[in-house]
Amino acid sequence: MFFDGAANFKGVGIGAVLISESGQHYPASAKIRFPCTNNMAENETCILGIRMAIDMNIKELLVIGDYYMLIHQVQGEWTTKDIKILLYLHCIKEMFKKFIKIDFKCILKI
Repeated sequence: MFFDGAANFKGVGIGAVLISESGQHYPASAKIRFPCTNNMAENETCILGIRMAIDMNIKELLVIGDYYMLIHQVQGEWTTKDIKILLYLHCIKEMFKKFIKIDFKCILKI
């Protein structure tokens, strides 16, 4: 699964794409209609993609994104004191229980 979100003065957009082992693409996107930081947008996007995988009964998932903070926080390598982000992290970690295996990988944004 690839995910990305963006927040700016025009609004917030999020998107995720699940790609099956056979190469089939399952895209999803949404516009967030509440005040949202870029950090929140990235978390919303990750949750969108993971929920798609859960709904499709996927049991093994590789999550790929370009937002280092989220990837390192989800993996437990970095922490945060921001209560809003802590709630997102808790939600994501709860969804881990639906998978046999879930891994996260960070890629460089070019």
